[in-house]
Amino acid sequence: MHVLVVHNRYASAQPSGENKVVDQEVELLRAAGHRVEMFERRSDDIASRSLLGKVAVPLLVPWNPAVRTELAAKLRSERPDVVHVHNVFPLLSPAVLAACADADVPAVATLHNYTQVCPPGTLQRDGRPCTECVGSAAPLPAVRHGCYRNSRLATVPLAVSLSVNRRRWWSGVERFFCISAAQRDVLVRAGMPAERLAVKHNFVPDPDDRRVGDGEHVLYLGRLAEAKGVRLLMAAWDELAASGGVGVPLVIAGTGPLEPEVTAWTAGRDDVRYVGLYDTAECQKAIARSVAVVAPSTWLEAFGLVVVEAMAAGVPVVAAGHGAFVELVEDGVTGLLHRPGESASLASCLRRIAAGPDRNREMGRAARLRYEQGFSPAVGLDRLVDEYRTAIAGRSALARGGDTRASRGDGDSR
Repeated sequence: MHVLVVHNRYASAQPSGENKVVDQEVELLRAAGHRVEMFERRSDDIASRSLLGKVAVPLLVPWNPAVRTELAAKLRSERPDVVHVHNVFPLLSPAVLAACADADVPAVATLHNYTQVCPPGTLQRDGRPCTECVGSAAPLPAVRHGCYRNSRLATVPLAVSLSVNRRRWWSGVERFFCISAAQRDVLVRAGMPAERLAVKHNFVPDPDDRRVGDGEHVLYLGRLAEAKGVRLLMAAWDELAASGGVGVPLVIAGTGPLEPEVTAWTAGRDDVRYVGLYDTAECQKAIARSVAVVAPSTWLEAFGLVVVEAMAAGVPVVAAGHGAFVELVEDGVTGLLHRPGESASLASCLRRIAAGPDRNREMGRAARLRYEQGFSPAVGLDRLVDEYRTAIAGRSALARGGDTRASRGDGDSR
């Protein structure tokens, strides 16, 4: 199979699970003998643009005509079987879908978050779940609240793109890959076409390091941000420390806007270590040495890559009991689920998972089995290729029936 992957890479200064997923899928497909090419833009390149070029970036978010021209030419010359779209913000834009229609190549898209119904893609505002824009043709609440980077001005391009390109997305993509059933449920309720929303979980490569003992720390691995539950974790750990702790330290690995706060909180303590940003090998080693991995997100995670990475290493998880975590973690079997947003519940789960080593090892074994059955590379490859074939067959059937859905009403005069 010949696949063209379209992706706007996130800035390298911040760890990106999405970049990791894209790279792993490309490597998986190539290793299986498929021909895979990339059509990319990099957010890192914005810094090297001229002042005028930087000012123009927000204008490209809803529509980048140069990308449409370039990609359509590439598709006509190389004729891939399918185009797999990941992130198009900020430099690619939904113009990639028009290019696919121009060249008559079927497109599929992985939905890594909720940007189809929420401009910043988080379904969260001020640290709490928010669905004000869900189902709305004009996401004005997001602009009013400045939901992207706490800025009304920065939110405008995203809101405009969501509004003017809604029909293009929903008619120009053969199959949307939701990375959890929880995400799919939200998007169906928001009005997205259910028949095109397939659940295709992310896979995780089998790690070189697996847990062999009882573990030596509790690990938080991820972005240091409010939505990831970092402040909630600090509050829960303070509660545990006040009652004598759990016998092992908390290790926090990552970077993000709360880094100064985390650094100050960990200073002078022997029950917490902040280790900064780990590379892939360091992440695997840290996970394999964990009593448990904690994922206390306050927003509705669409997947939760670190949860599956922990399961792959035979490590149980303590996670918030909402969003995709509910389907990833079987409470009491592969880990524990705490009540979302409640520090006392999180502290209780951390205490329980660290207090019983026999039960902890049993959960670790169950977690590893869950990984092998649902999130291994072999399972991921089968599901990915099956979905590609479904999309290609669907486009072929429409072509035989003379349907022109992909290019109908798309405003091609832009």
